[in-house]
Amino acid sequence: MSLTFLAQAEPWLQAIAGLALLLALATVIRLLALWLFMPVVRRVRVRAQSRLTDVVLHDEVLRRLARILPLIVVRAGVDKVPHLDGTVATVVGNVAVAFMAIQVARALTAMLDAVLLLQQAKGQDGSQAAIQKARSIKSYVQLAKLVLMMAGAIVAVASLLDRSPMIVLSGLGAMSAMLMLVFKDTILSFTAGVLLSSNDMLRLGDWIEMPQVGADGDVVDIALHTVKVQNWDKTITTIPTWRLMSESYKNWRGMSESGGRRIKRTLRLDASSVRFLDEKEMTYFSRIGLLQSYMDAKMVAVREANAQARAELGDRAELLANQRRLTNIGTFRAYVEAYLRANPGVHQGMTLMVRSLEPTPEGVPLELYCFTATTAWVAYESVQGDIFDHLLAILPEFGLRLYQSPSGNDLRVSLARRVE
Repeated sequence: MSLTFLAQAEPWLQAIAGLALLLALATVIRLLALWLFMPVVRRVRVRAQSRLTDVVLHDEVLRRLARILPLIVVRAGVDKVPHLDGTVATVVGNVAVAFMAIQVARALTAMLDAVLLLQQAKGQDGSQAAIQKARSIKSYVQLAKLVLMMAGAIVAVASLLDRSPMIVLSGLGAMSAMLMLVFKDTILSFTAGVLLSSNDMLRLGDWIEMPQVGADGDVVDIALHTVKVQNWDKTITTIPTWRLMSESYKNWRGMSESGGRRIKRTLRLDASSVRFLDEKEMTYFSRIGLLQSYMDAKMVAVREANAQARAELGDRAELLANQRRLTNIGTFRAYVEAYLRANPGVHQGMTLMVRSLEPTPEGVPLELYCFTATTAWVAYESVQGDIFDHLLAILPEFGLRLYQSPSGNDLRVSLARRVE
């Protein structure tokens, strides 16, 4: 009985043994590829010192390619297993092809990841200018990975169903409306990413402001669906890529590339301290180095204008209203402009002016409009602080006072004086 059973079971045993042997052979080939083939390829990659070999022969790419070899062995050898049922052989072969398609797609996505890493490493090894000019390809890489995985999934499903991939694609075509709904954000984000890159509207390292989403800082990542901004308080704001095309934002790259950062600030002077200068004060200001040429020219112009007025008006020229005189605020404005032009921290090739604005209840605004010779934030604040520290301290020299709203202490002191 036992011999008869073995004789009847022998084809099944042969089929099982053949499958086991085929799987063992596939496993051995994969191990040989990992232990023997990969070290050799690494040496070739190091000696080649080529970007192409760094991408194509990347370790992760090789590991995923090594998973394809046993699948090829299974697909090629399953038909040669003795006494294996045709249906089982077809199912095993189709499953091997399905996994093979997925592994090929994963190997290609690993190549794309290697390209992205190479681009990022190139930006980190370069100068700061190169980093700022580097355009992120992450969104393109992510889209290509998505297409590859979808293609791999289509081929895998077609293999499992033992049908042509075109039949699966035709079925997806009937579901195009639903696919458009599912991938709406992906389509919008990719379109926005292409426009941002082609129009050079956004780069890695750009400082952008987008108040409506709370973003104010440097762009640290540009992906397919999102753009990450590291704010100055070190928090991260994530912005959907499509919003950067549908909404406005401020990009400070132009300021960084220009080499100068704008100072636009006002000194509010007390209107009651504005007055004319007398001869003694004009002589005093003419001794100040920054004002010497200005005062010499103005004093000559004033004397000539007053002499002409005396010739035309006679005794009426003695009236102060008929005379040309200099003011302390005008002289101070000339001093500020000369001070800025002599300051090494101020960019002399950009707009520089000092102007008086319309008086307000808070005093007479004197606006400084210039650019620093640096765009670095800390250095910019230092230059700006030094300028206004000096101007505030020298105001009394011109008989001017800074406007300041009275505080509670001022009111108490005034009231105490009245009581006394």
